[in-house]
Amino acid sequence: MHYKLFFSLFLFIIIFHKAQKNNPALSIPVTDEHFGIKIVDEYRSLENLKDQNTIDWMRSQTDYSNSLLSTIPNRSYYLEKRLELDKRQGYSISDLKITSNDKYFYLKRSAGEKTSKIYYRQGFEGEESLLYDPSNFNSNSEISHNYVINLISPSWDGNKIAISLTEKGKELSEVIIMDVRTKNIYPEKIINTNPSNIGGIKWLDDNSGFFYVYYPVIDITSEQFRKNTQSILYKIGEDPKKLIDVLSNSNNPSLNISREEFPAILAFNQNDKYYIGILVDAEDFRKTFIINKEDLLNGKNNWQLLYDKDSKVYSIKLVGDDVYFLSGYNSPNYKLCKVNIKIKNFKNPKVLIPEKKDEVITQYTLTKDGIYYTTTKNGIEAKLYLYKDGKEIPIKLPYVSGNISLQSKGKDFSDIWINCSGWANEEQRFKYDPITDTFKPENLAPLTEYPEFKDIIVEETTIKSYDGTDVPLSLIYNKNLKKDGKNPVLIQSYGAFGTSFSPFFARSFLVWASQGGILAIAHIRGGGEKGVQWHIDGQKIKKPNSWKDLIACTEYLIQKKYTSSKKVAIWGASAGGITIGRAMTERPDLYGAVIIEAGVLNTTRYEGIGETGFKEYGNPNNFEELKGLLEMDAYQHLKKGTKYPAALITSGINDPRVASWVPTKFAAKLLSYNVSENPILLKIDYEGGHGGDIPVIQAYSTLSDIFAFAFWQLGHPDYQPKKNIKK
Repeated sequence: MHYKLFFSLFLFIIIFHKAQKNNPALSIPVTDEHFGIKIVDEYRSLENLKDQNTIDWMRSQTDYSNSLLSTIPNRSYYLEKRLELDKRQGYSISDLKITSNDKYFYLKRSAGEKTSKIYYRQGFEGEESLLYDPSNFNSNSEISHNYVINLISPSWDGNKIAISLTEKGKELSEVIIMDVRTKNIYPEKIINTNPSNIGGIKWLDDNSGFFYVYYPVIDITSEQFRKNTQSILYKIGEDPKKLIDVLSNSNNPSLNISREEFPAILAFNQNDKYYIGILVDAEDFRKTFIINKEDLLNGKNNWQLLYDKDSKVYSIKLVGDDVYFLSGYNSPNYKLCKVNIKIKNFKNPKVLIPEKKDEVITQYTLTKDGIYYTTTKNGIEAKLYLYKDGKEIPIKLPYVSGNISLQSKGKDFSDIWINCSGWANEEQRFKYDPITDTFKPENLAPLTEYPEFKDIIVEETTIKSYDGTDVPLSLIYNKNLKKDGKNPVLIQSYGAFGTSFSPFFARSFLVWASQGGILAIAHIRGGGEKGVQWHIDGQKIKKPNSWKDLIACTEYLIQKKYTSSKKVAIWGASAGGITIGRAMTERPDLYGAVIIEAGVLNTTRYEGIGETGFKEYGNPNNFEELKGLLEMDAYQHLKKGTKYPAALITSGINDPRVASWVPTKFAAKLLSYNVSENPILLKIDYEGGHGGDIPVIQAYSTLSDIFAFAFWQLGHPDYQPKKNIKK
């Protein structure tokens, strides 16, 4: 019986492989010409996600992919293991918010629950109380059980809380307001917003309402989606359909706000005299304005420029007439500075903490006792300091940490909390006492024992890239592993928007390592691990550094006998798709498998990345930057008759950032050009978006497929469909 089953599976794979080959996507080539450069696009028709041929082809490929993945033994291993680990832990905590009067609000998900619920307690020692369960959310007169909470925002006094809910990975939210004491939900509902990603929710000083960013168009297929957004003032009890626009291009034409910038309001303390208006885009340094609070609330429109992009101001905080900030001006590793609002000399500020040679200042927070700030070396070695009375005081952490985050009540309080974590260290939360220089554990979630991970170690190293640049590389594997060139390696990489791949307690990575694999994180150029310049050196026309760094990391692992060619899988998402896609197209011989989630793979078609992406990838209306866009376009670099590695290309149909046609076009062309027998799978999640804001079991299932596919293609014996079984 078992022989028949395995033989049937083998036949099933062969039959479906032929069926896929006999079902190519419709190719209607279109030629564009820019600056005399002709760019042929063979699958332009797939960009129409409303066309029935496109819909049917995407569905058929997804069905094929799911069918093939279902033949992999242990396909569900990761899913089942994560659910087991969840059960062992009991529950997890996220999005903790603490008000100045010591009210704790947080999301909590117990083992077995799909989504998190909101809980509340008065002080750390207070009794926990359930505030809100998203399964009770009423949308369009129907109770939906698919909504997840992606942001909570308590009022200054903690008597009210704004709750942002979204479904199916759409990110676009509906916001409701709760009276904390009575647990009653106000009848008004805020729509057309996305506070978890843009602007948040900023409460008025008297707790009577808040600011949020409004999207006039929420159809992700519309050319107007995410354009001409507005900062809205909402007062509780008023009709939310009557928008009070306080910052936008239409309301403030003299400010020259582009249609692609998101104008958002910042508020830091209840007793501040000013509101800050910031234009959010793809860059870290943003054009910013200031206005007297009374003026804004009285309907005046007299915003004044605070600083422009070229001042390179980052992470500002307002105290009275002083602005504290991190400066990237002539300081790629940042310096901590202060400027008086009346002077506004952001290029020549008072420097509190000078730039450090080998450490990047990453975060700071103001307290009654001074300024706490963190640094990182290579993005993986974190340190904590206190700036007090003009002196820098190093603070010894409870344990060596790869990543630190800070939380405080603000400038009028001594309270300071530090979260420490690492690749193999579960995150712990401590309250620091500066008088005794001691840390007191204040974990809201239980610490858990993981004996199956006891032999997992972390190795941090640097490798030489093609041009001699030192690139940080993190390796996670079993200490008993033999460096015999036979180990399956999964390399994850991103390298864009100045985002650092900071260490976190990655149970997923540890599960991979516990099965005999090596998990590698390549901290390539384009990220922020080594400061502002590290980002600049991996964007626009310098983007090739990103995938060349990844290729160099791969070659290092092969040279040092960690693994060998065809035993390596590379994995990236979103903007990381550029790096993964181009590494594959430049060195298809180097990899056994490629996994790209919601990847940016067709940069010459800027409709798929939006105008905000111009600042990261390049502007097609600029000749030099167009050449850069063409160079980083993995879709355009696919070559006919090439033996490509196995590929799993995924997308979410509700993705508001990278349109689903981008991965779809790439998969169609890859299927057409590939001459190897390696599987090329396109898998569309019809209940998801860009990867986040989905029930946890859905996220676990996605990772389970990724790990199973990678282990299958890299030859792990526990993941091989049986072939050629003899009686």
